[in-house]
Amino acid sequence: MDKSAALGEHKISALLWSFSVPAIIGMVVNALYNVVDSIFVGQGVGEIGLIAVTIAFPLMMILMAVGMFVGLGAAALVSIRLGEQDKAGAELILGNAVTMVIGLVVVTTVAALWYLEPLLLLLGATPDVLPYAKDFTTIILAGSVFMHVSFGLNGIIRAQGDPKTALATMLIAALLNTILNPLFIFGLHWGIKGSAWATVLSQAVATVWVMVYFLRGSGTLKLQRRYLAVRSDVVTGIAKIGMAPFLLQVGNSLVMVVLNFSLLEYGGALAVAAFGIINRVLMLMLMPVLGISQGAQPIIGYNYGAGHYRRVIATVKMAVVAATGLCVFGFLCVQLLDVQIIRLFNGNHELVQLGSDGLRLFLLMLPIIGFQIISANYFQAVGKAGYAIVFNLLRQIILLIPMIYILPRFWGLHGIWLAGPISDIGAALLTGIFMVRELRQLASQEKVKSS
Repeated sequence: MDKSAALGEHKISALLWSFSVPAIIGMVVNALYNVVDSIFVGQGVGEIGLIAVTIAFPLMMILMAVGMFVGLGAAALVSIRLGEQDKAGAELILGNAVTMVIGLVVVTTVAALWYLEPLLLLLGATPDVLPYAKDFTTIILAGSVFMHVSFGLNGIIRAQGDPKTALATMLIAALLNTILNPLFIFGLHWGIKGSAWATVLSQAVATVWVMVYFLRGSGTLKLQRRYLAVRSDVVTGIAKIGMAPFLLQVGNSLVMVVLNFSLLEYGGALAVAAFGIINRVLMLMLMPVLGISQGAQPIIGYNYGAGHYRRVIATVKMAVVAATGLCVFGFLCVQLLDVQIIRLFNGNHELVQLGSDGLRLFLLMLPIIGFQIISANYFQAVGKAGYAIVFNLLRQIILLIPMIYILPRFWGLHGIWLAGPISDIGAALLTGIFMVRELRQLASQEKVKSS
């Protein structure tokens, strides 16, 4: 059986399990990728290295945003086309996605390298941190093509019904990074440059893996030369759906910049380092949820395209329950093991105190985040770009940025930590209202179809 056809026929719970588990493992491994970087930098370079990586992180997020813009937009369309039994249309999307990724990487890399020092200063780099941030970011930018291609195209592998290969891509990069980081930082004494080189080389190997997969036609889709020529309607379709995750990542970068400056004002440089740790822990906690969301995406997209609305509703409900359970578990870990978590990165007493307080407060509403993420990404999976953009931006940008400006005026550093849970509550409530309405409409359409 064609792997993609199983999306419309197999039992939903079995499909969600088979797609989500590899995605969860891959996303957790991907989060550990960044956590491992921070642990080795924190232990091998010190607090200044953690601050430098935190300052540079928004630029790395923008690089990821470009890959998500193309990859997730194309993946959603590929799932829908396969649900419509249009394999040629899906391969056309794949070919155009490759061309888009390569074109965008050239533009973003050249622009970022040209303006690198002013950008880092704008992001909050102080004179003592700037050399470290510049060394790290220059290498990352120079190898950004690998991050774009491996991340951007890996979602399409999953979208065509092959989650195991998508997982293998992430495992290859993460395991190599874990091996190369200590080798370069401690063994070769390359310092923060060693961490950057470990990241780039790991992504390069993953990129070769992804390209060989598509060129050989190892899955449902094959990368063909005739589909590389850009078509405006295809590019527009990818851009419309990819705009939501792209804006979310860019917005997250903006949030990081705003947070860095607020943290410097109300808590000093160590508060910036503390948030760098908190952000990576949050990413680690949310990666399983994003894995469930990614696992559900091809099932939702395929069945929506095929008109199987009952299966769409069942997938959404199961995904929400699973994501909420994971968030509750993560919440308990954070609240009970806050000090131990921060000490993994650095043993500085003041940093541990700042970080543990911030960790418990910033992640106070973690249990409801899973529902909001699954619901927001549902709209992306079914191609409703406008809703997807708004609901993906709600939690991390539309609500969070104003809170970062307002709350510290009353409660100082604690106000910054409280901005997170307040934004989470507002986003979950607003997204929930529209999600309930959407599921009712799908149920009505299913009833009409069945009568």
